[in-house]
Amino acid sequence: MMRILNGAFALASRGLRLFVVAVVFSTISGVAEAQQFRFTNIQVSGNQRIETATIISRSGVTPGQALSGGALNDAAQALRASGLFETVDLIPQGSTLIINVVEFPTINRINFEGNNRLSDAELAALVRSRERRVYSPSVAEADVSAIVEAYVNEGRINAVVTPSIIRRSDNRVDLVFEVNEGGLTEIERISFVGNRSFGETRLRGVLETKQAGLLRVLIGRDTFVADRIAFDRQVLTDFYNSRGYPDFVVQNVDVALTRQRDAYLITFNVQEGQQFRFANVSVSSEMPEADAAAFQNIVRLRPGVIYSPELIDRDIARIERLALRQGINFLTVEPRITRNDRDLTLDVDFVLVRGDRIFVERIDIEGNNTTLDRVVRNQFDIVEGDPFNPRAIRESAERIRALSYFATADVQARPGSSPDQVVVDVNVTEAPTGSLSFGGNYSSDNGFALVAGYSERNFLGRGQRLNFDLSTGENNRVISFDFYEPQFLGRDLGGGFSLDYRTTDNENALYDTETFRFSPSFSFPVSENGRLSLFYGLEFTDLTDVSGERTDPPSDRASLLIFDEADEGGVLTNSLGYSYSFDTRRTGLNPSAGVLLRFGQEFGFGDSDFIKTTALASAETRVFREEITLRATLEGGYLAYQEGASRVTDRFFMGSRVMRGFEPGGIGPRDADTDDALGGNAFAVARFEAEFPIGLPEEYGITGGAFVDVGSLWDVGDFRSLSESDVLYNEFTPRAVAGVSIFWDTPLGPLRFNFTEPLLAEEFDNTKGFDLTVSTQF
Repeated sequence: MMRILNGAFALASRGLRLFVVAVVFSTISGVAEAQQFRFTNIQVSGNQRIETATIISRSGVTPGQALSGGALNDAAQALRASGLFETVDLIPQGSTLIINVVEFPTINRINFEGNNRLSDAELAALVRSRERRVYSPSVAEADVSAIVEAYVNEGRINAVVTPSIIRRSDNRVDLVFEVNEGGLTEIERISFVGNRSFGETRLRGVLETKQAGLLRVLIGRDTFVADRIAFDRQVLTDFYNSRGYPDFVVQNVDVALTRQRDAYLITFNVQEGQQFRFANVSVSSEMPEADAAAFQNIVRLRPGVIYSPELIDRDIARIERLALRQGINFLTVEPRITRNDRDLTLDVDFVLVRGDRIFVERIDIEGNNTTLDRVVRNQFDIVEGDPFNPRAIRESAERIRALSYFATADVQARPGSSPDQVVVDVNVTEAPTGSLSFGGNYSSDNGFALVAGYSERNFLGRGQRLNFDLSTGENNRVISFDFYEPQFLGRDLGGGFSLDYRTTDNENALYDTETFRFSPSFSFPVSENGRLSLFYGLEFTDLTDVSGERTDPPSDRASLLIFDEADEGGVLTNSLGYSYSFDTRRTGLNPSAGVLLRFGQEFGFGDSDFIKTTALASAETRVFREEITLRATLEGGYLAYQEGASRVTDRFFMGSRVMRGFEPGGIGPRDADTDDALGGNAFAVARFEAEFPIGLPEEYGITGGAFVDVGSLWDVGDFRSLSESDVLYNEFTPRAVAGVSIFWDTPLGPLRFNFTEPLLAEEFDNTKGFDLTVSTQF
């Protein structure tokens, strides 16, 4: 019992002491808080650059003002928060307040040490610290974060940056960023989970991010960048949607580091869903003035076509354009889609509804320091005062970006001065559009050549293209000049001209040629994928340096036909012509296939009358989960003279670009005595090839191929001094060649290696078993 009483007494005594301490502390705090200061004088010490009045003003203390201890503490915190001082002390001395400060030093120099991957200039552009300005530790720490992030984007996630200062006289410091770049952390593997319809090779080809390969130093896309992964998610979604998978979703992207932290492993987890096709396609109208039947006729969607949102957008654009032509404003198209999960089809009903009555108040263009406003405005189908059409604005934005004049181009609509008006803002950042190049070019047809060129895509900011090229090779020299105005007279009419002068030292024949051509032209669209060009040609051709004399033995002279043609001297020809092209390789209904058609004719008059006809039909498609590309091309030409006769400078020749496996002039009519290639007035060739992966990682850029070419060149025309028996292969004589190819897509240019074997060849044909094409600039 006594022990219990003693314990209770101890607890009571301890509680009493705590109560007394709390009361004393509360009393002292209340006294401190209640203590009032009133300063009639404020003195500042330690400041060198900053004016005394500025410091007093930032403190918020006014002479004669009654202040509490808490207010004095707030004044000190305000001065520290200004970022101008290393230390701040406020000392009350009677009626005087003394403010002692130590200013942050001024940055004398900024240096970077240990950096190799990024230059001093690149790092200096990242930091906010500046020489001859006040040093701020918080700004320096932000600079460290910016430098580290730049190294992370370069694939060096282990980079360490340490800021240090070196004290100098007069309160100055040198700011040094010490960089330890660390090793390169590349993307070792990109894999996919959940993909069934397309293989990993095809899907990796879609992504902007690449795996590290042999050319890791030049590729620049084999390092992990978070923004790039976000872009890849959208690209992958667009890829699947355009191929009929509306339910496709990227569930997540797993990014992991290897145990050694020297490589990334990226896994895209996807859910493909089912592939859908279009079924019923209809147009209905909720606007009395819009006849649904008239709009139904222009819809291109057909039942059975694989679903693609791009196809729906194109039909919406067609409907809107027709509405504008009919004078129906503010028409909006709502595609209402009905899913039929049982048969995996989609019914589409294009509903014509009345949109909001909104007009374009004005179009503001900013950031175009060089490019004229009219170049940007020409990409808009609308002007101020027209009804506002969001789709037209988006299409204009795409056209502006496609110009390639700008590094960035942002087009946005914002409210105007009234609720029924909008302002279209176009903000661009200009990019370099000119280039001066020197380099080398090699082809097995023409050998090695030195080339120099000047190119400007936006000449004087007018959107005009200017090109000048000079090439001198082993057996030819070329000088060319081209000028093109894409918006002639402010319309979608391209106009321009070309000058071309070339000479050849023909190694395969005992003569040389000289050609000059001047050709102005106009081109304009005639359909969604078709374009027509009209041109005039003024051409001068001459044959020079014909070897030997007519009386020499055949082994010591050129063909008598060449002598006859050279005796005609230089020939001046005038011509008018047209060329029509139809290209769906990028804008067609099928994203994995495309067609290119070209047909042109040139009508000559003057010294000679002729009709020169050329045609080309080419198709391309992807098969076997889009991993194999199949291509087929049919090409031909025919030259017919009504007056005069063709010369060797006019007739067709078939080099390896037209038919592989033969030397330039290796097939076609030739002089039986001298073996001179004479060219032909007609040619036809069919080229079939397949390109496929050969098991190497796709980041190496190496694929394989196989091809078969079948064709012929014939009809020399007027024999002149020769007889028909003196010309070999003047009739249609088919040739065929088969081969394999290695494609290597390098940052320096695409390389193609062809290994060929003739299947059908004549005795005097000149075959070629290997062909290499490479082009580069430096």
